[in-house]
Amino acid sequence: MNYIVAENLVKKFGNGAAKVAAVDGISFQIEAGEFIGMMGESGAGKSTLLGIMGAMNAPTSGRLIVDEIDVYSLKQEQRADFRREFLGFVFQSFHLVPYLTVIENVMLPLAVVKAGKKKKRALAEEALLQVGLQDKALRLPSQISGGEKERVAIARSIVNEPPVLLADEPTGNLDTKTSQEIMELLSKLNDHGMTIVMVTHSPECARYAGRVMRVSDGKLIEAASQTPRLFDSRREPRSGLTSHP
Repeated sequence: MNYIVAENLVKKFGNGAAKVAAVDGISFQIEAGEFIGMMGESGAGKSTLLGIMGAMNAPTSGRLIVDEIDVYSLKQEQRADFRREFLGFVFQSFHLVPYLTVIENVMLPLAVVKAGKKKKRALAEEALLQVGLQDKALRLPSQISGGEKERVAIARSIVNEPPVLLADEPTGNLDTKTSQEIMELLSKLNDHGMTIVMVTHSPECARYAGRVMRVSDGKLIEAASQTPRLFDSRREPRSGLTSHP
């Protein structure tokens, strides 16, 4: 089943003759549970496209449909609900609040969730367990490493158990060994059923994806399936991504 469908997405910036299409007629389909790597040169339109997929950046034209929901036909308040329920976000910058503990940072997305404090803490503890940081829950961000900060950011993004995770250069500030650990964590989340779309400049990181979308000058120029790098020998390769003009 096609879980995410983009239909002729266009995003233009500027006015008149200076208007530029950062995303220029991109269409694709993603099935539930896939791991997509999105690659391209700086300025190719990757982050703009990810912002559209994240219900944060309305396209100039075209449609984005997620789980049969036409995202940009929703009112602004409904779109905020959609982001909270369907999407998790991981960025190159960790965006942790320095004076909050690790577990308090992870609990931030739960502030608007109707649940008791014990339930929220239990959800945060479970998210930290998934990223292997349950023993760092009471530390401040200044007391943990860069790789651990990224793990906290991932825990925060999955604490609501969203079906889709959008990651923009999640290993951009990390060394090679730590990057591999983060990619193996994302791969594990994907193995447990989470749909992941990751922007990356790193061919090594892109190898963890089951398919790679290549973007150039705002256009999708390639959408090729591949055998993902396995963190677990039991992992099955995933089927290819369909693109259409």
